[in-house]
Amino acid sequence: QVQLVESGGGLVQAGGSLRLSCVASGTIYSINDMTWNRQAPGKQRELVAVISSGGSTHYSDSVKGRFTISRDNAKNTVYLQMNSLKPEDTAVYYCKIRAQDYLLGYLSDYWGQGTQVTVSS
Repeated sequence: QVQLVESGGGLVQAGGSLRLSCVASGTIYSINDMTWNRQAPGKQRELVAVISSGGSTHYSDSVKGRFTISRDNAKNTVYLQMNSLKPEDTAVYYCKIRAQDYLLGYLSDYWGQGTQVTVSS
């Protein structure tokens, strides 16, 4: 089994910063892409940023230049540094990984439980 645990969410004023972390554990053989997604109240879940196993990154237009995704492969951890936060960044943030479980032998997507980010104006 593969589990993801997110941390780092909270309440911050507009213009502030937060750093989210997501640690993967369990019977992990390998991890491909790691992503951060978010879902605001009444809206669909959207991709925020993705980082490949080789370190290539991609960001949504709404966060480009303000957010930075990174990963520590030795720790099976993905981070999201969020700067210049805006009220419209308020959402539940979820990490997702595409990983191969030793027990299953094939790639699957795994989601974290989500962490709330609230940006006040």
